[in-house]
Amino acid sequence: MRKVWLGVSVGLGVSFSFVALLVVGTYMVAADLVGGAGGKAVGLAKGSVPAAYESLIQEYGNSCSAINPALLAAQLYQESGWNAKAQSPANAKGLAQFIPATWASHGVDGNKDGVKDIWDPQDAIPSAAAYDCSLAKYVKDVPGNPTHNMLASYNAGAYAVIKYGGVPPYSETQNYVKTITTLAKSFEAPVQKVQPSQQSAGAIYFAQKQLGKPYLWGGNGTPEQGGRFDCSGLTKAAYKTVGIDLPRVANDQWNAGPHPKRDELLPGDLVFFAYDLDDPRSIHHVGIYVGGGYMINAPYTGAVIRFDKIDTPDYIGATRVTQDGAKALPRANSA
Repeated sequence: MRKVWLGVSVGLGVSFSFVALLVVGTYMVAADLVGGAGGKAVGLAKGSVPAAYESLIQEYGNSCSAINPALLAAQLYQESGWNAKAQSPANAKGLAQFIPATWASHGVDGNKDGVKDIWDPQDAIPSAAAYDCSLAKYVKDVPGNPTHNMLASYNAGAYAVIKYGGVPPYSETQNYVKTITTLAKSFEAPVQKVQPSQQSAGAIYFAQKQLGKPYLWGGNGTPEQGGRFDCSGLTKAAYKTVGIDLPRVANDQWNAGPHPKRDELLPGDLVFFAYDLDDPRSIHHVGIYVGGGYMINAPYTGAVIRFDKIDTPDYIGATRVTQDGAKALPRANSA
């Protein structure tokens, strides 16, 4: 739910030309935003992982050349959704979802307290990195991308990677490699500008047609709901019209792509607001950026879908939605 004090309403008296001017004006600088030197992403984007885990992921994500902090973060998020108490039907446990047999051989005492605790993130995070690096070392002589081979070994076993001379021809394994490498982009602190979304104009077009509709908690815009939305229902529906299927919950939509900086925002970016700016799990609101410092959003009960400014104390950041990024998101947490 959006708190009343967060937004400054522009009101329904603003014409649609307001959106058009913002969108056109912002896109005029898009070429400058995506220019510049190339390079590999380094480190973690601000606020991309819970603060309690950030230093551990940053440290152990550099344990070997086959991994980096963003990749390690993507694996942990994919495995547990940052739930340190997660337990799967297959008896995988903790933040890194180790099964007991694998933990017995690869778990490490990361915090040096004399106990290898599968439930303790201070042990689970370094153990996940150590396991990745051990797999990478095992297949280091296999041709191809070392990171892809490591991820394939994680999914299908090192023997299969050695047998096929790289990522094996298993659809599950190939999808896993693509999912983790794609998801990693939503955790990266990029050293070059983030490419614009090709679907953004269509998402904005849908959102602006909803202006003036009353907010509805849990609203998905169905006929039974009178076509009404809540914040994440609106963003999900907007991107659905351009063929991108986002999760239902705002804090799950956060990882649907890379995170542009505030001065790099373009129309169509999702903008997020959180109770704790160091913890993306505390995200409570999302809108669609339209340029000029404004978004279209469904604010809160009693309000209507409208324009609001994004520069409020609880602004945590933005996501540039991509097709592959949305597909890579785990769905178990988006009920």
